[in-house]
Amino acid sequence: MMGPGWYLRRLSRMGPAEVIGRARHAVVQRQWRSALPAAPDWPSHPRFTATLPPGVLGKVSAEAVSRLLATADELMAGRAEYFGVVRTDMVSPDWFLDPKTGRRAPSDRYAFDVPYRSEDEVGDIKQIWEPSRHQHLTVLAAAYALTGTPAYATRVAAHLRSWWAENPPLQGPHWVSGIELGIRLLSWVWTRRLLDGWAGAPELFEDNPDFQLQLWHHQNWLATLRSHGSSANNHVIAEDAGLLAAACAFGWFPESAAWRASATRSLDVQLGRNTFPSGLNAELASEYHGLVLELGLAAALEADTAGAPVPDSTWDVLLRMTDALASIVDNRVHPPRQGDADDGFGLIVDGEGTNRWASLLASGEVLFGRLDWWPAAPGDDVRTPLLASLATRTPRASGVRSGRRPAHLRDAGMTILRSGRVWARCDGGPHGFLSIAAHAHADALSVEVRHDGVEILADPGTFCYHGEPQWRSYFRSTLGHNTLELNARDQSVSGGPFLWTRHAVTKVLDVRTPPGGPSHWSAAHDGYAPAVHRRTVELDGEVLTIVDEVLGEAGSAGRLAFHLGPEVTVVLDGTAAHLRWPAPDALTTAAEGRSGAASASSGDELEPVAGRVSGSLAGGGVRTAVLELPPELSWSAHRGEVEPPLGWYSAGFGRKEPSTTLVGSGTPGHLTTLLRFS
Repeated sequence: MMGPGWYLRRLSRMGPAEVIGRARHAVVQRQWRSALPAAPDWPSHPRFTATLPPGVLGKVSAEAVSRLLATADELMAGRAEYFGVVRTDMVSPDWFLDPKTGRRAPSDRYAFDVPYRSEDEVGDIKQIWEPSRHQHLTVLAAAYALTGTPAYATRVAAHLRSWWAENPPLQGPHWVSGIELGIRLLSWVWTRRLLDGWAGAPELFEDNPDFQLQLWHHQNWLATLRSHGSSANNHVIAEDAGLLAAACAFGWFPESAAWRASATRSLDVQLGRNTFPSGLNAELASEYHGLVLELGLAAALEADTAGAPVPDSTWDVLLRMTDALASIVDNRVHPPRQGDADDGFGLIVDGEGTNRWASLLASGEVLFGRLDWWPAAPGDDVRTPLLASLATRTPRASGVRSGRRPAHLRDAGMTILRSGRVWARCDGGPHGFLSIAAHAHADALSVEVRHDGVEILADPGTFCYHGEPQWRSYFRSTLGHNTLELNARDQSVSGGPFLWTRHAVTKVLDVRTPPGGPSHWSAAHDGYAPAVHRRTVELDGEVLTIVDEVLGEAGSAGRLAFHLGPEVTVVLDGTAAHLRWPAPDALTTAAEGRSGAASASSGDELEPVAGRVSGSLAGGGVRTAVLELPPELSWSAHRGEVEPPLGWYSAGFGRKEPSTTLVGSGTPGHLTTLLRFS
């Protein structure tokens, strides 16, 4: 996938300091190839003291325990789903197998020689890496802690011993990427903590030379090869969080104090760099906001319980991130679907079906206190009481908190318009983070609209990273978002799957979000220079108006796309699209639990007299809307097309399903679209 041209383009996005740093990393990697760094002697009889306070497990609700045990019992039966692919070998996993392609990554090759980006040689590396984050082991360990059933602990021990034996230091694909090592360390810390009541825990961890070797090499790798420069995004946060947590909980090496201090400093600096003053993650990718917040909270609390607290500035960032999350979620406590999403979690101790975002807000409420405008967070979770129990003091966050729910997060260019059950996100922010904007999409001026939490105009998602370049390109393209494409090209120029060589510059022109009355947003971008695309959005009650203007080059050929959510059925009658969808309580599948089978609804298309029908309805109550499309364009409905891709929705990484996309083609000038909810 990555030829010489890609490496030249990637090099062009680096500054001199980064080039020098990468050269130093290359020298280290060559040295390690010929001489593995030697771990120091392990102290005799180290003690693990980072245990949970007494009585904490009793604070977990019966509902949260039930969800957790259901997931743990599936794992005990050997079943787990990763990115839409069900594995049935989880009793004794093959740590190098990609079940999606059937390929097996080389286990005996020097780590930095593994061509992990090549699906032809390795398989889908995400499918291989994910089980080795060992987050299924924190679930099993939590099941043991809450029930005392030794079978859960025994299974954890078998998996860890297997992994340590089959993955010696710096050998195979699991030693290539720092984010994997960092998250794995965090999992080991929590696995040991949750197994503390099990008699076999000291033999598995403190008294085990295999664990000692793995632990030191993981931390030495992260301390030596930390991500930097244009790669210092969520990866460096995971690296710092894992190193800090392990150096606090397993602080038995001569280097532990230095590792802890270095990781603390770096985490503080990198959290600040990765976060806008408004509190939104600078990658402008909602799921990475969640990942970074989870990692930051886990690491900061680990340091707190170890008596080595992080600076107050770290807590300030985590507080701002929590308030920002509360400000942008819809009334079902789900954030926007912006930018890349790969289902990455920092710490998992909950069962399937737990609302990740409600869980984060619940943790924020305990640590920081909720503001009056925060949404009610439904349900409960396992993670919040466990994390909160590690706090030995109230976090000293000194930031000023808003007395009113923010609607316009200016630095991130995100504006949320709200009216009753209608929620609309308007994108007027930077293209992405750092010089490569790795997780950005070409989505300037796109809109996302939900009604009572149901996606009406949807962001289609991400689907994949490696191995399927046509799909990667589609899901992050301009045509793949609810915005305007000119001259069949994206607003920003892609240099590869995680590289943008030209970034469209967007400017918000006007925002008005009064407590009552219509809300208004207007912005423009230069991605089609010398032409300028300007968009205005107004929400008045349950009527949304979108006005698109192309200035400076009236003869450009354009395509205006509107991607409908997977629950929406549409009848397209000329320029009127009649929309129907089940009321939220009638939906048979929640958005976060969608199976994502590619065949879902693929055959449900009719040709009535009124026009084309695409989609399907579940039983129960039905809600409706009319999308009045600009008559200046010629409109068509697309669903599940593959050459080229058009009309798809990805509920989660590795999953896609047909959905309906309405495309208007022609010469744009001044276009008005109305969305009227009934």
